[in-house]
Amino acid sequence: MSEFRMPSLGADMDAGTLVEWHIKPGDAVKRGQVVAVVETQKGAIDVEVWEDGLVERLLVQPGAKVPVGEVLAVLRGVGESAADTTQATAATATERRKVSPAARRLAEELGVDLAAVQPQEPDGVISRADVERAAAAGKPAASAAESGDWHAQMRKAIAAAMSKSKREIPHYYLATDIDMTRVTEWLRTGNEKRPVTARLLPAVPLMKAVALALREVPELNGFWVDGRFQPSSAIHLGMAIAMRGGGLVAPAIHDADSKSCDELMAALRDLITRVRGGRLRSSEMADPTVTLTSLGEQGVAQVFGVIYPPQVAIIGLGKIAERPHAVGGIVNVSPMLTASLAADHRVSDGHRGALFLAALDRLLQEPEKLG
Repeated sequence: MSEFRMPSLGADMDAGTLVEWHIKPGDAVKRGQVVAVVETQKGAIDVEVWEDGLVERLLVQPGAKVPVGEVLAVLRGVGESAADTTQATAATATERRKVSPAARRLAEELGVDLAAVQPQEPDGVISRADVERAAAAGKPAASAAESGDWHAQMRKAIAAAMSKSKREIPHYYLATDIDMTRVTEWLRTGNEKRPVTARLLPAVPLMKAVALALREVPELNGFWVDGRFQPSSAIHLGMAIAMRGGGLVAPAIHDADSKSCDELMAALRDLITRVRGGRLRSSEMADPTVTLTSLGEQGVAQVFGVIYPPQVAIIGLGKIAERPHAVGGIVNVSPMLTASLAADHRVSDGHRGALFLAALDRLLQEPEKLG
């Protein structure tokens, strides 16, 4: 038996509203299958299951606002009998029945689902105050967009996450100017041979070079959790993408270092389409190991980002613009880009950050090797 819980879809999320189930008791599920839709401050997210199994029981009904970590459903492992899950399921149900009589009556009057109410007192008993709080939070199970308050809620969530980041993470900042002559020429000659729909954007070689440079400086790729750094063996590149109507999300392109430039272009195009359409997956929101933000298309020359916890670094890219650039004592006008790094000083230092930016520059001078 295993418990399928409300996932954390970012440091700025403490709860989500279950919009709908795509499964029912008795259904078989496969790892990676989308089983539910959850509404957060950043829109509707398709939530995936992380293991194979059979759905034993759904514990939360659509419309309920559920804290991160709360059990949503009970799954039975492949080959496990229903009897094996009885005790655990009963225990979960017993926990949910710890409700004071007054709270139970009030929940019936207000139409509050007690399965979605979290007790605040240490004894774990749901009180009238808990029911009132749940009623206020979930009323009336409308999505953030429907309530007309979606943008304000998103800004509030981002503000909380960024305030936490600046308060708790000792940032250090570095920047370097990179000559993009070879990259722009490689893109020009390569795109001339491609149909319009298959042409690469300048962001693609930059993404690949960032991912490869992170292999050389792994201290920038991972998470600060429970007072220590947890490096990630995978490089899941969180791409900061503007949403329609305002706001920002940074879902992950998984294993960016192992993808070809064509695969990265396809992944980026798909991600942008689904961000603008408001249909992201929980795995994309939950596991970026580092974030890449670029404001070059908006004409910004330099970007110095704020680290998105629990990540430990964010890379910023400005616009590619022609600027005077000296090489071997000769001044030329070249397409230049300013790349910046904001990193967590608890995990790395300026020397290691400088090595990352140097690796990024070196990789971009040989774009034909990026793949």
